[in-house]
Amino acid sequence: MKLSTLPNGTPDGSLVVLSSDGSRCAPATAIAATLQSALERWTDVEADLRELVHALDRDGAPGAQAFNPMRALAPLPRAWQWLDASAFQSHGDLMQVVFKLDKVSHDRPLMYQGMSDRFIPPTADVALPSSEDCIDFEGEFGVITDGVPMGADAAEAARHIRLVVMINDWSLRRIAPIEMKSGFGWIQAKPASSMAPIAVTPDELGTSWHASRVHMRLQVDWNAHRFGAAHGGTMGFGFDQLVAHAAYSRALVAGTVIGSGTVSNPDYRVVGSSCIAERRAIEMLDEGQPRTPYMAFGDRVRMQAVLEDGTPGPFGVIDQTVVANERKA
Repeated sequence: MKLSTLPNGTPDGSLVVLSSDGSRCAPATAIAATLQSALERWTDVEADLRELVHALDRDGAPGAQAFNPMRALAPLPRAWQWLDASAFQSHGDLMQVVFKLDKVSHDRPLMYQGMSDRFIPPTADVALPSSEDCIDFEGEFGVITDGVPMGADAAEAARHIRLVVMINDWSLRRIAPIEMKSGFGWIQAKPASSMAPIAVTPDELGTSWHASRVHMRLQVDWNAHRFGAAHGGTMGFGFDQLVAHAAYSRALVAGTVIGSGTVSNPDYRVVGSSCIAERRAIEMLDEGQPRTPYMAFGDRVRMQAVLEDGTPGPFGVIDQTVVANERKA
């Protein structure tokens, strides 16, 4: 099942279901007004949402229309909780190089709690304060859960993964090491993240979802040039383990979003990278110093997941331009 959110003048938008081919949508408001509402009552509404998809495929859904992903908000425009991991070991190792960090053990997941009160729509401009902050994109996959009890193990956690999404986790690299060294975590270095227009149930991914990982390549284009196409299947910890890690000492509310961290592969010199900092780390290893600049205002980044045969994945596209923030009184 594919779900999306269209604008209706409210912060949470209006939930729609998509046809099986993703070309059409129908309002789901009679079942659940918003995606957050659906997640809070998932076991009660899932069957009705799936039946609405079947009706849409049969041309029998009231209010059906062509789906325009350019109009879509993030599927979950704001969330109760956003937890981002660093589940790709090759990325973590490279970040230790670029930020001159002490080596970190990979025997447990790394995770931080980030800004969740908004996710930027997939084609909206991204306003940031200064290009001197070393603006970076970070392509990753994520999951959205329903309510997860405290202490859930990985097997139980997997059953609470209701949706899979694609995310661009924006970073300001000049500020990141300052905040990391403070020991208090990120605030200024992590602005709002962006989310692709379509959230999908795990079964929608077929064989591309196994071991609680997304087995697709995440193609990243920067200013219309291919920057990377790393594979999501190399996570050191699956999403089931990440959810269980997060739930160790807290129950997770319905609508918790958990990210994989930047998609990265050990053969990064071949497949490229999903963020600029990683490319710069590779240059430091190979050439002694970085040469790739960070983003400038007016730069554009495009992200799309693709199947093994190159067919576009079901999440849609993130396609955004970085612009200077215009402060308003």
